[in-house]
Amino acid sequence: MGNKHLLIMLKSSDHKAICVSCREIYERFRASYKEKEDVHTRLMRRYKDIPSWWFYILLALTIFVSLILCIFLNNQVQMPWWGLLFASALAFGFTLPISIITATTNQTPGLNIITEYLMGIILPGRPIANVCFKVYGYMSMAQAVSFLSDFKLGHYMKIPPRSMFLVQFIGTVIAGTINVAVAWWLLHSINNICQDDLLPPNSPWTCPGDRVFFDASVIWGLVGPKRIFGSQGNYSGMNWFFLGGAVGPFIVWLLHKAFPKQSWIPLINLPVLLGATGAMPPATPLNYNAWVIVGTIFNFFIFRYRKKWWQRYNYILSAALDAGVAFMAVALYFTLGMENKGITWWGNDGEHCDLATCPTAKGIQVDGCPLR
Repeated sequence: MGNKHLLIMLKSSDHKAICVSCREIYERFRASYKEKEDVHTRLMRRYKDIPSWWFYILLALTIFVSLILCIFLNNQVQMPWWGLLFASALAFGFTLPISIITATTNQTPGLNIITEYLMGIILPGRPIANVCFKVYGYMSMAQAVSFLSDFKLGHYMKIPPRSMFLVQFIGTVIAGTINVAVAWWLLHSINNICQDDLLPPNSPWTCPGDRVFFDASVIWGLVGPKRIFGSQGNYSGMNWFFLGGAVGPFIVWLLHKAFPKQSWIPLINLPVLLGATGAMPPATPLNYNAWVIVGTIFNFFIFRYRKKWWQRYNYILSAALDAGVAFMAVALYFTLGMENKGITWWGNDGEHCDLATCPTAKGIQVDGCPLR
């Protein structure tokens, strides 16, 4: 698919709520070729478009180099060549629907858990292979969506497409080279980097962000999903949520058919409702309940009884809530955080659940906790 037609598809998703489906994706693809050009597309006709073979050559080159890495350095990478092709196919298949969700809702669901889960089942006991599969499957898709977002902004700003492509390509090469060089220098110049127990107190080289990747490789690659969510684990029941996520949009569609006069039903966007929880910070249940009350019930009643107000001020309300959270975070840091002080009240004082600290393993007896 050409970059121009994909941008037209994403632009058509800006101003209305959608439920991503195969039929809709196909219709948008056809409309991108037949739809009447808007003023932005007509103005961009003055610039030369990007030849498709630029993308094809870049794709072939990156896959070729990655295949060499997986074949000749397999002892270090641990991922077989077919794992690379599988990860590339995942990224290719999910880029378009996730791009539509991003263009519509400004939220980008990730494939990090899915890629880790799949490779953990296929090749358990290989943490590096799991991380590499995650990079090629999830990060490739995320970078593609970011790449399209930049092109979309440039499209509205009337920046020549070829200039945008070259700037992004050259910037990626320079940034990637510098990142690898700096990481290599740090690993060989700082003793015990990323090892908290061996570093001096208050050392800045604790690598909290890198530990996320390391922990993921251990959980999903070394331990494996079978020991957590499979027959050997305690959380196999959570796999049913995959079925729930697949059936959810179908239920919304049935409700819309059963109650066609309820105009709010087709506006239910499950990718937003379910994916938005991933952006919530880890907190007590009270924080989640407050989010549900303000974000769901409050907006429902406003849309039900004040539809025109909701249509006019919904985005302003959302921006105001986000700005309020950001402002309070900065204000609390400067007023309390810098002085190492805090406020303890019912809302942040524990889980308010006496059984929250009870063990979940079978056969362990703790005073005040039920025996499983």
